[in-house]
Amino acid sequence: MPDPPAHPLAPGPSAAATPAATRPARRGQSDPARPAAPEPARPGEPGRTGGPVVWWRRRSLRFRLTATATAVLALALAVSAYVFVVVLGESLIRNIDDQVYQRGREIVALSDAGRLPDPVTSVNNTIVQVLGPDGRIVDATSDTDRLVPLLPARARESAARTGAPQFVNGRPYALPGPLRVRVLSADHGVTVIVARSFTEVESSLVTTGHVLLAGMPLLLALLAAASWLVIGRTLRPIALLRRGAAAVGGTARSRRLPVPEARDEVHALATTLNDMLGRLEEAEARQRALVSDAAHELRSPLASIRLQLEVALSHPEGQDWTETAEGVLEDTLRLSRLAEDLLALARLDEGRLSRREPVDLGVLVRRTAERYDLGLDLDLGSGPGSDAAPGSPPVVLGDELDLRRVLTNLVDNALRHAASAVRLGVRTGGAAGAGVAELTVTDDGPGIPPEDRDRVFDRFTRLDDARSRDDGGAGLGLAIVRTTVEAHGGTVHLEDASPGLRAVVRLPLAR
Repeated sequence: MPDPPAHPLAPGPSAAATPAATRPARRGQSDPARPAAPEPARPGEPGRTGGPVVWWRRRSLRFRLTATATAVLALALAVSAYVFVVVLGESLIRNIDDQVYQRGREIVALSDAGRLPDPVTSVNNTIVQVLGPDGRIVDATSDTDRLVPLLPARARESAARTGAPQFVNGRPYALPGPLRVRVLSADHGVTVIVARSFTEVESSLVTTGHVLLAGMPLLLALLAAASWLVIGRTLRPIALLRRGAAAVGGTARSRRLPVPEARDEVHALATTLNDMLGRLEEAEARQRALVSDAAHELRSPLASIRLQLEVALSHPEGQDWTETAEGVLEDTLRLSRLAEDLLALARLDEGRLSRREPVDLGVLVRRTAERYDLGLDLDLGSGPGSDAAPGSPPVVLGDELDLRRVLTNLVDNALRHAASAVRLGVRTGGAAGAGVAELTVTDDGPGIPPEDRDRVFDRFTRLDDARSRDDGGAGLGLAIVRTTVEAHGGTVHLEDASPGLRAVVRLPLAR
């Protein structure tokens, strides 16, 4: 099929046009043949970055609460207005029907008694037509047609049989507006048609609708303004909390957020946040103290190493390098132990264990006693209150290496201060409590005063004279013990052994 002829005004493939169409556009110029790139979306515009949902989420809480409350109120007012108009209309219609029926019964009674006046008296603007057996109007009120009945014969028969009122257009009968009509039967084949204009009711309903349409926006505006003010005052404490939180800096001390007077949810939130700030401040203080103490502990061995090396380098000809190396090695081991203790505390502070597996405390204590040649007391499930069978092993869930370190630290501490003997003990039930394994390390040394027995578990804590044979440890051994035991869900404390001191560790048995 041949190609259609070109339009006379269409440009042809001229030599000047063809290269321009195929030649790439210069830098900075747009190519008319290439579609323009879409404009990047601007944040916050509906339809560009997620539509109205994203736009709504980016509005302030005050705006969203006010808009939601206003929308709910608008819907409630609209439904209430609709129900009110419908109920009012039905009530007015029912009132008209009752009046029409009452007047119709009166006319029927007068017709049956033969005392029907001519014309019929109109009561409350009620229209009456009395029809004879032949369907002609024999009597009526003065304000209605005396020739044409308001209802044709078939409609009259149906209305008289059902007794239900109905609407009839009154304009063909020169009557204003719609009519509410009811048909009643009298004696001797007489039919009574009673009607009343519905114009008054219609006018009342229209007026009521206009009043509601005019008043609802004003009421909604007042409610929206009241909601905006009330919600703003309700959210003011939150704004104060936000400004207070913004004023709390990283180096702030003893800063607290403002607490509102009202005992509401915002008050509870402010109290909780202040408690959190207090805990963070305490944690920061502990961290600073730990850093300061760690720096102090590191400075001593580093200074000793530096001094030994400087002396050796200053007098190399008379220096015993073996002795110098041994001194440096001793200080290096001290640094290594301190670093390991600090790493262990850092890991335990996170509240996590390397492993969680069944550990038999009886086996662990027995091996430790054999290693240090110590006395051992075992009491497994023999006391009252024990939920384990007598002789069953005291198995707990935890990290065996960490628990071994707890036992080793307690034994080393007891050996440094014991006068002659150290004893280990393990028992379940009885005083230990149901479901609990109790591990004890007892020495016969000088003991610790009761007021210092909890303080010795703090980090880098040394008692000057309570333990006279202390070899100068870093003061982290008992801190590691308490942190490890608490990570395993247990407790540790010191008590008087008369003479000496007893360390008591309680751990929950494995279920």
